[in-house]
Amino acid sequence: MLSLHSPSQNHLLAALPAAEFERLAPHLEFVPMLLGETLYEPGGQLQHVYFPTSAIVSLLYIMESGVSAEIAGVGNEGVLGISLFMGGDTTPSSAVVQTAGHGYRLRARVLKDEFKRAGPLQRLLLRYTQALVTQMFQTAACNRHHTIEQQLCRWLLLTLDRLPSNELVMTQELCASLLGVRREGITEAAGNLQRAGLISYRRGHISVLDRAGLEKGACECYAVVRKELVRLMSDVKHRHDNSAAAVTPRPTENQRF
Repeated sequence: MLSLHSPSQNHLLAALPAAEFERLAPHLEFVPMLLGETLYEPGGQLQHVYFPTSAIVSLLYIMESGVSAEIAGVGNEGVLGISLFMGGDTTPSSAVVQTAGHGYRLRARVLKDEFKRAGPLQRLLLRYTQALVTQMFQTAACNRHHTIEQQLCRWLLLTLDRLPSNELVMTQELCASLLGVRREGITEAAGNLQRAGLISYRRGHISVLDRAGLEKGACECYAVVRKELVRLMSDVKHRHDNSAAAVTPRPTENQRF
């Protein structure tokens, strides 16, 4: 039901002062984000930015051979489509829904007009972009220097931070594709974590049983990414009025439930 969803579930939208939010609210489109759905293609013209609320989207770089690897993930803490306000209208990466859910999208023109006001939205987006760049740099270093088991722990923790529960829907094939490793490597790493009592895995569902244990098993990369996001956004205040809750989401024509 639409009444269960609100733009304030996205941290950036929730942090906008009432005046700025009310200016954007009529243009926000409530959209479902289906598992495996591609929101952006490499080199494609970006028409919208997306503010996920319950969905998680992977930014993937796809090589000429067809193999891919995740360079960053975006959930309710952020926005997809930074190229639109960073001076470009295309991106070399793909954006694919990793965890199904919902979000809100905003037309490129509306976003650019608001960004040019040089107000609170601009400052929020630039801070978030710095945090996203940190995630990209750290992911590249992690994929090069740390074990598959450490990478899996990092990835699970970053995903958990964007979810309301300790349950993930994820196949080994998809996880291997996101980390850019062979499925056998994920099978072995997940098996080790399960035998250690940190996770339970069955039929594409992962239950995290011991988060503290995962944090111990992860490399420093998770802490670096998390710390930078907290540092950049810690002084951001969320609205305490009812403006976000009062917004009636405007569904797209092809919305499916």
